Amino acid sequence: MYAERASRLSGAVVWTNTPSGSGPGRVLPDGCMDLLWYDGRLLVAGPDTRAHVTEGGAGAWAGVRFYPGTAPALLGVPADALRDRRVELTDLWPAARARRLAARVNAAPDPATGLDEAALSRAGEAGPPDPLLARVVAALDAGRPVAATADALGIGARRLHRRSLAAFGYGPKTLARVLRLQRALVLARDGTPLAETAARTGYADQAHLTRDVRELAGATPGELLRGG
Repeated sequence: MYAERASRLSGAVVWTNTPSGSGPGRVLPDGCMDLLWYDGRLLVAGPDTRAHVTEGGAGAWAGVRFYPGTAPALLGVPADALRDRRVELTDLWPAARARRLAARVNAAPDPATGLDEAALSRAGEAGPPDPLLARVVAALDAGRPVAATADALGIGARRLHRRSLAAFGYGPKTLARVLRLQRALVLARDGTPLAETAARTGYADQAHLTRDVRELAGATPGELLRGG
């Protein structure tokens, strides 16, 4: 069973998941990165460009999901180095440092609380996030074209692309597609017909929505809405 709550760190979400079945699961691209706990170990999930299919099997997971663009400063790793990857924290940090953080999380009343406290502590050490990144996400999530976003921010398309790779793991066009996918799924899951969902979220038509969902999620909209 999956559950989530707001983190003490602004913009982040803490979640827990104990799979109820033995089959694989599907994690959809959302522009975020996660610090994960499983069986006493810490891992990092990088930003996805396509659905990540999880292995079936028992065992509880916990995680803290960071708002797009915020995790690289906290973890000290550019997002594009982790694109479409799940890696042990010991592969990113010196082993002793990673073990200390794991011990801190494992000593907490529960892993989710430990991850939340660790995220808040890391944010205090890293300082405030770059406000430009939040403005990029807000503009793209509102459906603003990439070129118009770059012009509005006064940084130019090439610089925006470079900043996006390090912060989000991919260029602004891919981030815009991922954010549009998430907007569409919210509407569709609330019962909005797919044709109307497509029109309201910037797709050319329902067929365009279906193609994009297939490419990013590895399933049709209908399959996702049925939980397939």
